[in-house]
Amino acid sequence: MRKKSESSRFFYSTDPARARQVLAPDPGEEGPAASGPVRVCRVKKGRAGKTVTVVAGLALNDVELKKLARHLRRSCGIGGTVKDSTIELQGDQVDTVTAELEKQGFSLKSAARS
Repeated sequence: MRKKSESSRFFYSTDPARARQVLAPDPGEEGPAASGPVRVCRVKKGRAGKTVTVVAGLALNDVELKKLARHLRRSCGIGGTVKDSTIELQGDQVDTVTAELEKQGFSLKSAARS
């Protein structure tokens, strides 16, 4: 049988300082960093033939990303979701989404996908 080291064992601690040390998030970690302009593309692959507009490359934290997704859904009058730090909107809404994001001051790049 393999011997476990002291640091790999599960433990229970009532010390609040230790709990804060383990559970505290990194202060610099807000969300995914954008590596350039925001990309807006239309995607069909892997969605049973349904067209989806995908907005990727946003340097926003989760709360701001959800607020932006809600604004885009309401302005387009369609459904959508936030998945893996991207916004997915139902249907071909590239022109409407591009116009809304430009109003809000984002730099955009149209990416062609199928």
